[in-house]
Amino acid sequence: MPQLYEHIDTLNSPYEAFLVDSRNKNDPPRPHWHYYAELLYVNEGNVFLECNEKTAVLRAGDFAFLHAQTIHNVVPDASAPFRYGVIKFDLSRLTGSRNFTPNLRAVAEQARRSDEASYLFPADTIDGPLFSRVFDTCIRELSDRRYGSDLMVYASLCELMVCLARIWQAQGILVGAGRATGSEGIDSIVEFIDEHSADPILVEDLARRCGMSYSNFALKFKQMYGRSCKEYIELVRVSKAENLLLFTDADLTGISMETGFADCSHLIKVFKKWKGITPKQYKLQNSRAERAR
Repeated sequence: MPQLYEHIDTLNSPYEAFLVDSRNKNDPPRPHWHYYAELLYVNEGNVFLECNEKTAVLRAGDFAFLHAQTIHNVVPDASAPFRYGVIKFDLSRLTGSRNFTPNLRAVAEQARRSDEASYLFPADTIDGPLFSRVFDTCIRELSDRRYGSDLMVYASLCELMVCLARIWQAQGILVGAGRATGSEGIDSIVEFIDEHSADPILVEDLARRCGMSYSNFALKFKQMYGRSCKEYIELVRVSKAENLLLFTDADLTGISMETGFADCSHLIKVFKKWKGITPKQYKLQNSRAERAR
């Protein structure tokens, strides 16, 4: 990947979704790339999308799927009101656990390598109400953080990806349940981390699972995910601790055991590192917010 483009690759949660409009616009970033997928859906106005050394205009109802490692930039047309939704997520989180479930990450990888597969989808080529609903659901769920929010986002993204897979299939792209190519081992290791976060996890063991030396694995992981593997494991555990704090009456001892922390002290220390407050303060703060609704 050319180094003259900025590499932005840190997700602060498993999924991120937000709305950009005329009121909360920021200075546009420089052309950049990352290892996660980015989805755009325009609700109002025009957005200039620079991608693959071409510039396209996205209008209300248009959608764009920005593949991992694609150099791109998004610049809204500020001469009139605009509003568009953004979803960012790691495609490896959509890998099915059953043999008969399509591997949606592999489908996206096949589309990324194909010259025929679209990444721009005008409004008249997609199910507008469905895409609008998916973005609204993801943005709302990740903002409200109600019970089962991550599952609602997961289900919505799977629905959207299946729709895209059908479009790509109609364009002649093979969308079987095969596995993605490339650095498959390290790409899929985040799924293993997510499934085994309650267990002791050593970075050395993860490196061996990927057939890599510790140093190469550590370097590659940080390049891909914007943080060390140890930090990534901590973030996954903290995210799961958040749900238990918000939606169960489990005490800190139970939560620390459920999420892979050594004890309460370890949970409190790591939680405060990532969230800036203790688990108790987090639970109290969010309980007040829920009562205020």
